[in-house]
Amino acid sequence: MTQPRAKARVLVFPCGSEVGLEVFRSLAGDTHIELHGASSTPSNHGKYLYRNYVDGLPHVTNPAFLDAMNALVRSRGIDYLFPAMDSVALALAETQDRLACQVIGSPLETCRVCHSKHATYERFAKIVRVPELYHDLADVPRWPIFLKPDCSYGSRGTRVAESPEEARFFLAREKDLLAMEYLPGKEYTIDCFTDRHGSLLFAGARQRLRIQNGICVHGRRADNDIFRVFADTINARLRFRGVWFFQLKESHDGEMVLLEIAPRVAGTMSLHRNLGVNLAKLSVYDAMGLDVSILMNEFPIEVDRALTNRFHVGLSYRHVYIDLDDCLICEGIINVEVIAFLYQCVNRGITLHLVTRHAGSVRQTLKQTRMENLFDAILHLQDGQRKSEVIRHADAIFIDDSFAERTDVHDRKGIPVFAPDAIECLMDWRRT
Repeated sequence: MTQPRAKARVLVFPCGSEVGLEVFRSLAGDTHIELHGASSTPSNHGKYLYRNYVDGLPHVTNPAFLDAMNALVRSRGIDYLFPAMDSVALALAETQDRLACQVIGSPLETCRVCHSKHATYERFAKIVRVPELYHDLADVPRWPIFLKPDCSYGSRGTRVAESPEEARFFLAREKDLLAMEYLPGKEYTIDCFTDRHGSLLFAGARQRLRIQNGICVHGRRADNDIFRVFADTINARLRFRGVWFFQLKESHDGEMVLLEIAPRVAGTMSLHRNLGVNLAKLSVYDAMGLDVSILMNEFPIEVDRALTNRFHVGLSYRHVYIDLDDCLICEGIINVEVIAFLYQCVNRGITLHLVTRHAGSVRQTLKQTRMENLFDAILHLQDGQRKSEVIRHADAIFIDDSFAERTDVHDRKGIPVFAPDAIECLMDWRRT
């Protein structure tokens, strides 16, 4: 892969969506990219990850959005805007000629077709199998049927109707619903990348094993020649640029049916990213005019996703006092969460003090665990000596697994104290 010649400033919007979070994980730390995040809503997860962050932008449908976005782009010298939601990808494609920077994504016509299920099915009905649509419930050959909004993503607004009465009830309430055949089989997402020359460089499939709120939270690699056939067919009839994906589901007779196409990142593309195919990064490099290539590891892999905690704490300190046994080292194993926090402190120039009653040579233990040069001070206590007696700094925190030790330090020194399970609130995951 040809490397970029200069650092590109990339703004992700909305950065707190599931897509925006995957873009962050894909691009953060790349020495050729300066990452920025923006959102319309103050309460979103992006502010806990993006160091260059701003919120309060008008909603993408607000007439004031374009001017506000252009002002932000110009003030920060943004080179590329990375949409992280279907409706945003379409809106930015529609206004690309008036935006002050380049949008990373596919052309406007592709975004419009993909935004509408009905338009997608019309475009591909005579080319691949698409769900059968029912304009009259009397024509339904088999129940249940599936009801899905024409313009939606994930599972928003979807229904399974078990009877004509139930279908009429939902159709009367939501005018945008499409009535279509119910597909009971396995479901797959095929992650794709098309370069600026129109070449489909990658099409990797994963089975959607568990879905929550329309998001695949458990997936594994899948392999079937039909996936590449679909990818080539779709790529030949729509113009893509960069990352995109499509979804297939098995019908009653086991045939693959096209559900939808989306010209954007998918949250669970992390599976292929961890195999070496970083689709978001490839999209940025392609937007920069660079020729890219694909290198993927070949081994079985599954991904399972769950909620993750991130915190903002109003706490300032220049010293950390920390215990060794049953805190940093537990039953001979280094606590990797604690060690990550300590190296975060090293990056910030915070002084580290090891406070321990360790039996034997502390330095030998640290050498055996490859931590001999980590601490600025080693305080090896004698029998009966309190840990609070050796804490000399007021701008400090104390970390220990012992409740009694934490209580003593808290009462005598008046500094914040933490058990190892609370260190997560001290981690700062924001990156540029």
